[in-house]
Amino acid sequence: MRLRVCHLYPDLMNLYGDRGNVITLTRRCLWRGIDLEVVPVGLGERVDFTRFDLLFMGGGQDKEQRLICDDFRQVKGTALAEAVEDGAAFLAICGAYQLLGRYYETGSGERLSGIGVLDVETRAGKKRMIGNVVVTSALDVGRTRTLVGFENHSGRTHLGPRVNALGNVCLGYGNNGEDGWEGAVYRNVVATYLHGSILPKNPWLADWLIAQALGRRYGEGTPLAPLDDTLERAAHDAAITHAESLARQDRTPRGRAVPGATRRVRT
Repeated sequence: MRLRVCHLYPDLMNLYGDRGNVITLTRRCLWRGIDLEVVPVGLGERVDFTRFDLLFMGGGQDKEQRLICDDFRQVKGTALAEAVEDGAAFLAICGAYQLLGRYYETGSGERLSGIGVLDVETRAGKKRMIGNVVVTSALDVGRTRTLVGFENHSGRTHLGPRVNALGNVCLGYGNNGEDGWEGAVYRNVVATYLHGSILPKNPWLADWLIAQALGRRYGEGTPLAPLDDTLERAAHDAAITHAESLARQDRTPRGRAVPGATRRVRT
């Protein structure tokens, strides 16, 4: 089997080890005998994104977001939206998350228009939201899983009715530090503020993305061989223990309880 991954703006959008997500996808495919081709796509390149099974874009500071904003919207926006509606999997981190939405308004009031694939809006706040994050998520339908990562953002993202939250915040700030939600999900798009990078410490999410990509190319229900994730689970659990330890020292905010279960993921 073979999959194609598009890595958007790898030279500009790569904060806090985000490139490690691509390494994780590559390794987990290799261990299963899946040939994963990673294609970098930068400024000025026009691409038929429907030719890819999985898309990835990392985070960047305001400077990098300004540099790519026009290209992302005018050169790539329509083709990216077509790929998303065609079922391509997409992992978007932090700055990528913001630009997939309607807009990101910087602290100076400058509005960077997004491509509107996600029904979200983001405005910068005065205080940066920094620290470890623990989230419970029902993305893997039928199971409630935990996600752990690291956030560092001033943007406050609010979800519209046409997206679902990735999960409930147990520790940390999440989307905005107010409503208890973290991330956004639309079709096979997963957008999140979790750096660190997110996939090495949360192998179930990496496998969810790979499964969606396989299903799109080879048909829904294409089996994904299990792996021995003893080390990955140990890293995941250690990260949660560390985050909880900091919370007990009042160095990490506790997530606000959200009434009811995590929003169901819309497909």
